Amino acid sequence: MGKDNKTNAMRKLDSLKIAYKEHYYTDSGAIAGVDVAKALGENPAQVFKTLVTVAKSGNHYVFLVPVAEELDLKKAAAAVGEKSIAMLKSKELLPLTGYIHGGCSPIGMKKLFRTTLHSSAKECSTIFCSGGKIGFQIELTPDDLAKVIKYEFADIIR
Repeated sequence: MGKDNKTNAMRKLDSLKIAYKEHYYTDSGAIAGVDVAKALGENPAQVFKTLVTVAKSGNHYVFLVPVAEELDLKKAAAAVGEKSIAMLKSKELLPLTGYIHGGCSPIGMKKLFRTTLHSSAKECSTIFCSGGKIGFQIELTPDDLAKVIKYEFADIIR
């Protein structure tokens, strides 16, 4: 892939010399996470969606959960020590992270936010997350993801 087609997430991984595989599903029309996993021919338990939230305190948090699962807002709030959190409005995503809805990667955001990865990722040799653009996915090990963003594991799904 040419340098011009690289996303911020890919450039960040390249700059840190972190190994990853690029996957594309641009012709499938898939947007929903389960459809993305199907388009890639991958197990939905290995494909993670990136969810950005805001707490009553005003702090923002990022959560990665398997695409077939739903974030439990109470468990997520407890995991980060907040009383409550809510999903960030779509219109606030781009100015805050630099990414659009459906193409939000936990890697290469404008700012580093406290990030929590669902504990099921511990069982995966590799995981998939958004590559920073709709139709782009990045596959890497949880250990390699930890080299580019700090995260903690927690049970954060319903």
